[in-house]
Amino acid sequence: MDFDPYPDHRVVGTARVPGEPQRTAPPVPVKIIVAGGFGVGKTTTVGAISEISPLTTEAEMTMASVGVDDPGQASGKTTTTIAMDFGCVTIDQSLKLYLFGTPGQDRFGFMWDDLVRGALGALVVVDSSRLDDCYPAVDYFERAKLPFVVAVNRFNGQLAHTLDEVRWALAVDERVPVLSFDARTRTSVRDAMLVLLERALQHALLTRTP
Repeated sequence: MDFDPYPDHRVVGTARVPGEPQRTAPPVPVKIIVAGGFGVGKTTTVGAISEISPLTTEAEMTMASVGVDDPGQASGKTTTTIAMDFGCVTIDQSLKLYLFGTPGQDRFGFMWDDLVRGALGALVVVDSSRLDDCYPAVDYFERAKLPFVVAVNRFNGQLAHTLDEVRWALAVDERVPVLSFDARTRTSVRDAMLVLLERALQHALLTRTP
């Protein structure tokens, strides 16, 4: 008797149902840290590129912070991160970044070890008019041997010092990229993240066990 053994044309072996979208592997999750001093633009950086509404832990700054937290003269900052920022962005079909922004104040330094655990690399956001504020972040990642990029935020489109001057002041290794970016602009943040991914790849190749 003649009959169609597969009348509904479902998958046989590795064949695909006609018209059914091809299944692809989910993107690899990668943890990235966005760090730096107080008021340098970390929350803005995460928010500019995140494809979801970023999770923030912002609290209003009060009179108790006067003389303790200094956001700088160019900042109109009225809130501060008291735990972390979180966002994510899909780079392509194979890679998705999960962004964790650290609090900038020294008194929240105890949280860094937990936030950084499992991270591929870090973007150290810098205000070039307050270079002293980024030393703790640079020192932390150098000690942790975690690849990082120094990203100088262009407040009002300007830098207080050239990138060469920033590199000299921070005394970072010549392999560490020092770049400028605008934390408010998605494409600018994206370009900085791509530089970080390239730096992390180079670090992995250099430290790979033969």
